[in-house]
Amino acid sequence: MAAHLGEGVPCVSVSLLGRLAVPLHGLSVVLWHPSAVDVHEAEDALGLVVHGEILDEWGTVDEKYLTHSCRKSFLSALYGKCVKSGAIDLERTMADLGIDDDPPLTGQEKTATIRDCLKARSGVFHTVEAETDGMHKLKPPQGMFQPGEFWLYNNWDFNVLGTVFTKLTGKDLFQALKEDIAAPIGMESFSTADSLWGRSGRSIHPAYMFVITAHNMARFGLLMLRNGQSNGKEVVPADWVRENTTYFSDATIYRSDGCGYMWWVAKDHNKLPHLPKCRLPEGTYSARGAGGHFLVVIPERDMVVVHRVNTFHGANNVTAADFGRLLQRILDAKQ
Repeated sequence: MAAHLGEGVPCVSVSLLGRLAVPLHGLSVVLWHPSAVDVHEAEDALGLVVHGEILDEWGTVDEKYLTHSCRKSFLSALYGKCVKSGAIDLERTMADLGIDDDPPLTGQEKTATIRDCLKARSGVFHTVEAETDGMHKLKPPQGMFQPGEFWLYNNWDFNVLGTVFTKLTGKDLFQALKEDIAAPIGMESFSTADSLWGRSGRSIHPAYMFVITAHNMARFGLLMLRNGQSNGKEVVPADWVRENTTYFSDATIYRSDGCGYMWWVAKDHNKLPHLPKCRLPEGTYSARGAGGHFLVVIPERDMVVVHRVNTFHGANNVTAADFGRLLQRILDAKQ
């Protein structure tokens, strides 16, 4: 079938069944059909976009699944237009904005800037929505680090950025996502009704959740790969795409290589891989969500890879290592 990924032309979908060797864009082996690859039983959708065309896809690519932490990379992109217009000044602090929490932030914590939060360097180690026990246990004692000093994958930073976005723009976050990103790049099935707010009383700043199809996640990845351009128009400023996906922090504490603004960024610095069992070039970046959700953008290959799991069924899970092995097979699939 043909699908449009936002570049104004239909994208060819090639189904590779069994051991069918079809040369296309330099790739020519079986990729994802279950009879040919060790597809994990929990995998629900896979998609590969090369040079703007769907090279292959498998599974329920038009089914909506929860984004989990991939949500954060969407918000990071959404900030770009507002930063360019001046609606959001990244140097404003939590104190400037009147941002607090329950229990209250300290004076030191309120000096954290919006940029600190984008970098996951706020120094605020508060309880937070949508946080696992493992994430919470990694947090240092309150006040141990000044804002900007220490990187930690921290949902307080990521969630408060949703609050800040609405406060400074006056827009509902999900309506803005629909108008400023989803509609311009052709996410036909995206709806604000697909959103939900995670609230449990651990913080006053909710987790902004939504469901999305593999096709629409691929469209977003292609937008980033094309430096924020879709159909010849700027959707996300190119400078912001580059800044978003720049390496700012070592991610050893999370057994990964690096992070930018709510994107994982490949960097040969600490010798840890971007993904286990996979060799990826510097310049690669990814969004990741619990249970096996991955959106990987590989500019060196002009490639976007999407991997989805139906985590509405609690037992479904694909590890980063399982996905890394699969992705390495894709990258090795050359003539």
